[in-house]
Amino acid sequence: MSQADVRVRIAPSPTGVPHVGTAYIGLFNYAFARAHGGQFLIRIEDTDQTRSHRRYEEAILRSLHWIGLRWDEGPDVGGPHGPYRQSERLPLYQRYADALIASGAAYRCWCTPERLDAVRQAQRAQKHTMRYDGHCRDLSAAAMAAHQGQPHVVRLKVQEGGTTVVQDAFRGAVPFDHQQIDDQVLLKSDGFPTYHLANVVDDHLMRISHVIRAEEWLSSTPKHVLLYQAFGWDMPTFMHMPLLRNADRSKISKRKNPVSLEYYERQGYLPEALLNFLALMGWSMADEREIFRLDEMIEEFSFDRVNLGGPVFDLQKLAWLNGMYIRQLSPAEFTERLRRQMAHPKAQRLEDAAYLHAIAPLIQERLPTLGDFHAMTTFFYDTPLAYDQALLIPKGRNARDTARVLNEVSEVLQRYDGAWEDGALEAALRTYTEGMTWETRDLFMTLRVAITGRTASPPLFAIMQVLGPPACLARLEDAVALLQK
Repeated sequence: MSQADVRVRIAPSPTGVPHVGTAYIGLFNYAFARAHGGQFLIRIEDTDQTRSHRRYEEAILRSLHWIGLRWDEGPDVGGPHGPYRQSERLPLYQRYADALIASGAAYRCWCTPERLDAVRQAQRAQKHTMRYDGHCRDLSAAAMAAHQGQPHVVRLKVQEGGTTVVQDAFRGAVPFDHQQIDDQVLLKSDGFPTYHLANVVDDHLMRISHVIRAEEWLSSTPKHVLLYQAFGWDMPTFMHMPLLRNADRSKISKRKNPVSLEYYERQGYLPEALLNFLALMGWSMADEREIFRLDEMIEEFSFDRVNLGGPVFDLQKLAWLNGMYIRQLSPAEFTERLRRQMAHPKAQRLEDAAYLHAIAPLIQERLPTLGDFHAMTTFFYDTPLAYDQALLIPKGRNARDTARVLNEVSEVLQRYDGAWEDGALEAALRTYTEGMTWETRDLFMTLRVAITGRTASPPLFAIMQVLGPPACLARLEDAVALLQK
């Protein structure tokens, strides 16, 4: 394909927070466009005037930038086929709706909300398919003249009987019986288009070559096929990607999984890790490797390896992948990303760059997300620590004996005049253990709990090196005081 052949888009609605599904579909559109030297567009579908808001649009664009997507045309960057907000294109939709009416492919409908509600109630009572009953479909010229000037919508006139076939690049020919296709509203009484009319008109005028979207839109596509046919326009290639799913195979939703891109940013997921994770949703590299950069994906991109089985949005897999990306960061980059992530009210001392620089290497290998940093390192800045006395006392020992040993450790450290470094500290305390009846592992575990308040932490003596003598001795004193109560 040449550069002129491929033009793709995503068209989010600014009716809520940025959704991971938007990034997922955006990624595959972007990768396809870049792999073929084409263009990637963003169009804002803001025709739902009751729910659309500019702050949601701004959040969507910002989050897509955060995750690493860049577009060639859009509401923020402009382009030759704008405007890129549907609310700014209303005269176009009116003109094309009038053209459909003139050709007989659409008609005006004056049915009131009350009448439509009564029709639906009757269909529900008779357990019939819910659909428009065609009341205004074949009104006489006189009847239409009687409604002149009254509020109305424009509906698609779907041929009764027959079948419309959607050619999907993944699924082949997908037939839809016309009994399944309603006389869909195309233009609302307020002059705003519905999704179907605006989508087709905009894709045509913006020269979209491939419509790559989630499979939930497949059932709407026969209406779009009918509109392309009514206008006499060439159709784009339709490609419906598998839906992201929860572990129980249901469609991903905020009731079972966080779905906001902003959530993943707040929690400290790396954007490149989240993008890599989304790439694995229903797609794979030729060599099956799971960790790859966006440019590597583009270099090998092909839709031949799309799996329609319905990818599971597995948060454990995402945490693992994010941890792998964290460990690939250089110390300087890791520290800088931590500094940008920090918002913890107790973390004032961590704003000290040198102190943070000392802590970072101790935690980088263990961190699943940047947002976990504070929870895993509170012992570096919490004073005093909250101890669980049971954790301080080794099995088979008592509080008095444990307090005695910690006092002796404190005395060893107070007499110690060597470099306060992890290797030297460990050597000094191993020398102390040579004449005692305790197992070394028991002593070091008790010391770990006294210094950190935890049984699991980064290397004990590296922590002591970072904390320094005053903090370590103060914590030993606090632990002994608790044991002597």
